[in-house]
Amino acid sequence: MKPWKLAEATYGIIRQYQYEVAVLPLGATEPHNLHLPYSMDTLEGDLIGEKICEAAWNQGAKVILLPTIPYGTVSNQREFPFALNVRPSTLAGVISDIIESLSYQGIRKIVLLNSHGGNELKALLRELYGQSPAALFLCNWYTVFRDCYHELFEEPDDHAGEMETSLALAFWPELVLRDSTGALAADEGWKTPTRFEAIEKGWVSITRPWHLLTTNAGVGNPHKASAEKGHRLVQLLVERLAAFLVQLSREPMDETFPFARGHNSETFRS
Repeated sequence: MKPWKLAEATYGIIRQYQYEVAVLPLGATEPHNLHLPYSMDTLEGDLIGEKICEAAWNQGAKVILLPTIPYGTVSNQREFPFALNVRPSTLAGVISDIIESLSYQGIRKIVLLNSHGGNELKALLRELYGQSPAALFLCNWYTVFRDCYHELFEEPDDHAGEMETSLALAFWPELVLRDSTGALAADEGWKTPTRFEAIEKGWVSITRPWHLLTTNAGVGNPHKASAEKGHRLVQLLVERLAAFLVQLSREPMDETFPFARGHNSETFRS
């Protein structure tokens, strides 16, 4: 029995514990090039959530992992079959309702563990600030290792590239499609540039229609992926995020939470 994993726990187990932190993973259902399953973002939420919560629980954190939400905002993949979209407002409503349920039950520290780039949730945190008694924390786990990305991987990965394929090879190799030679049944993840320098350099942003941006919904070359790289990535995520959950569980929600004690505007002026 795993008292830190709600999907597998019973009420007889849950009622024995007092929890401080709830982790809600957020996924999506969409194509990932030709070789990875539609459920990649949801599988990643399940995996990373389970690994970090287990490690944190074993270090004394009063943490519970909630079931992953398997649908997200994928409107820019609407031309691909079975890319199942949830509007940002709908997703925000579902998350808000879950937060309200948790808050009513006394859970005041909630981590949104996001696996999908289309789930832009910072605005929701701003909207709920002051309305919800809970302290909300957003973790897009794919940003956690930006400082050492190139120590782990050779190629950039926007979607279904080397990083995501490495995770799949490490933890779900049976779901990775290969061709008759044993190679990945994937294209190179080419990305079509726009006509505008301002967009290419990031001065201007757009919602990218993926049927025009990509050939098969992949951005990033997956062919240098390996299971070893996937395992190294998860180890790093566990080291960094489990430590955060342990500290979050232990810190009291006083009048300055989550900021450091003894610091205020006068201190910074001096």
